[in-house]
Amino acid sequence: MPQLSLHTPVGDITVFEEDGSIVSLDWGWVEQQDHSAVLEQARDQLQAYFDRALKAFDLPLAPAGSTYQRKVWKALCDIPYGETRTYLDIVSAAGGSPRSVGQANGRNPIPLIIPCHRVVAATHLGGFSGGDGLPTKRWLLSLEDPHRTLL
Repeated sequence: MPQLSLHTPVGDITVFEEDGSIVSLDWGWVEQQDHSAVLEQARDQLQAYFDRALKAFDLPLAPAGSTYQRKVWKALCDIPYGETRTYLDIVSAAGGSPRSVGQANGRNPIPLIIPCHRVVAATHLGGFSGGDGLPTKRWLLSLEDPHRTLL
C-alpha cells in the first residue's frame, strides 16, 4: 500500500493510499516512502492545515468501516473548522447512541482529515486516540480556535 510520512507539530504521521483514495492516517514514520498525486496532495493539505492556511480538506477518502461508522465519519466531516460538536449532536446526524458514536469515533482510520478531534462530551473533552491522546486533541482544537476555552 503506498504511503507517505511527514513531520507535523503533533508528531510524525503517515498517510496511506489505496486505489487513488486516502484510506488511513497513522502516527509514526515508515521507512518506505511512496509518492503519488493523492499522497502528495494529502501531504500538502496537511501542511497547510498545520499552517492555519487550510480549513477544509478536499481529498478522495475511502475509510474502511461499517455503514454506521461511515455515516458517523461523514457527520464528523460536516463539523466546521474551529467548531466542536457533542457526541449527542452526532447522534442527531448519524443515529445510534453517544456510546456508539464514541466507538465509531475511536475507530476513525483517517484522524485529522476526518476531524474526530472536534467531537467532545457534554461536560469534558472526551477521548482521543491519536498522537499523545488528550494533549494532542487540545493542541488541535487550539490550533483551529486559539481563543477556545478547553474543558
